[in-house]
Parts: sequence; C-alpha cells; structure tokens
Amino acid sequence: MLPLSGLPPGLARVTPFPRPSRSISGMAKIQPVRGTRDFYPEDMAFRQWLYARIREASERFGYQEYDGPYLERLELYAAKSGEELVKEQSYVFPDRSGTMIALRPELTPSLARMVAQRGNALLLPLRWWSFGPFWRYERTQKGRSREFFQWNIDLIGVDNPSADAEVAAVAAALFQSIGLTPDIIRIKVNNRRLAERKLAEIGIGEDLRSSVFHLIDRRDKLDEEGWQAYALEIGLDAAQRDRLMILLEDLQAWQESDELVAFFEAAEALGAGDYLEYDPTIIRGLDYYTGTVYEARDVRGLHRAILGGGR
Repeated sequence: MLPLSGLPPGLARVTPFPRPSRSISGMAKIQPVRGTRDFYPEDMAFRQWLYARIREASERFGYQEYDGPYLERLELYAAKSGEELVKEQSYVFPDRSGTMIALRPELTPSLARMVAQRGNALLLPLRWWSFGPFWRYERTQKGRSREFFQWNIDLIGVDNPSADAEVAAVAAALFQSIGLTPDIIRIKVNNRRLAERKLAEIGIGEDLRSSVFHLIDRRDKLDEEGWQAYALEIGLDAAQRDRLMILLEDLQAWQESDELVAFFEAAEALGAGDYLEYDPTIIRGLDYYTGTVYEARDVRGLHRAILGGGR
C-alpha cells in the first residue's frame, strides 16, 4: 500500500465497510439519477480500455490531449450554442454569488474560449483531442443518456478538404483498432455547399432551405407516406418533392463537388477510404456547419449515429 499521510486533506480517505450496516443496506433503494449510471470495476475496465484505444488513435495523428472545466458560465453557451441546447437541454443553476452556471453540455464553446484567451501564443495548426463526461437534459432512450462520455477531435487553423479527411481518418483508425470493420460501420459524408447548390437546382430557395434540411434529416425516421405528406406541409409542391426524392438517391453527386473529390482522395491516402461513402441524406447540423459533414453509423441501421462532426 502507498503511504497516504503526505496527501492533502480530502485525498487520503479510506472508508472500511466490514459488513453492510442497516443504513448502508437502505441505500440500495436509492437509484442513480435518471440518465446516469454507475461504473463498477468491470465497467471501468472497459472504459479504460476504450480510453486507451482513443488515445492511441488520436496520438497516432499527432493530436495532443486537452480538457476544459465541467462547470462553465451559462453565458458561454448562450453565445456559442443553439437556443434549444441552452434553454431546454442544459443543467443550469445559480452559484452562491448568483452567477448562472451550467454543467457542460458540449466542449466546443470551452475550446473557443481557451483558444481566444491564448491568442497568438498558440502556434497553428492545433491538433487537440479530449475524452470526458458531458450532461444534457434529454429524454432518455436507447443510446441516449443525460450523462455521457464524448470523444472530441479538433483541428484548428487549417481550412481545406485534407483537414476534414484527417479528422475522419482518426475516427476510422479508432474503429479499426477496436475491431469495427467497414462491413460493420461506415462514415457517411455530405457537404453543405453541395447540398445548397443541388436544392437550388430543383427550385428550392433559401427561404425553405432550413425546413428542407429538417425534412431530409427525417427521411429514415418516417414511413414513405408520412415523409411525402410532411414535404407538402413545409411548403414544397409535388414537383419539388419528387425532384428532391430523386436528388436523395443520387449517390454520385459528390463528384460535382471539388471539396468532396479532394476529401475522398485525401482520406484514401490516409488509409480511411474503405470506411467512407457519400450520402446526400446526411444533413447533420447543416445550419451550423459550413462545409463537409459526416456521421458514423452501423451498417445494419440498428443504432443511432456513433459519431459525427464537420466544418
């Protein structure tokens, strides 16, 4: 055993339980907060194994580990995140000084703050990664909890398709290291500028773009009749709807995008080509991202998106 006498108060705490007392036994009736979970030793063993694989994949591409605080001022998210995330999904409380604090629902605003505070002292490009807990007050369901762990890969200071391909290649490297082969999982790719251009070609203007993005996102969530009816509800006419359906089946449209052509070429050079495919129904956050976006999904379609991102 390591000596604990030299540790600061609060770090040297040993609590022996020779046998369950009546008060301890009563605690068994108290369940974890909904949407959270306990990590018994066998669970921690798996978590640490996965963390090690994430570290290996990240560092193989030259990424450095970082992290931010679990508590942030609410104003940080109000400035950088969507209204739904701030008002409906964040765990928010006032501290004793009255400052509104949030348990972090995401890391991007913290990252932006950290980079801004260091300013010119940071040498670009930055390749940073992190893995840690986040909290969102969402409806709990299979694959979605209120306390969850998230892997973040951030490449800052490079604005070209090769950078997008590199981040996707890091994800592919992780999948390969944990035995998720391309016949099990695929990274599906789209591009906002291409999507906007294709919508304009079929007569869908900027006024309907956001609604149509939401419609496309629901393509695999509604049955055919319900989806077609929803298309008319948001303001498309029957001809626009039919042209949109044809557009969403065109799996070669990526060749019309110089960005995506360069993206797939770079990904192939990085050894990730087998994991990647173009999918025009990937609309992940296209009102947030400006360029290429991607989601990793299991081929059988039984689970939610495993990861996602973009530029």
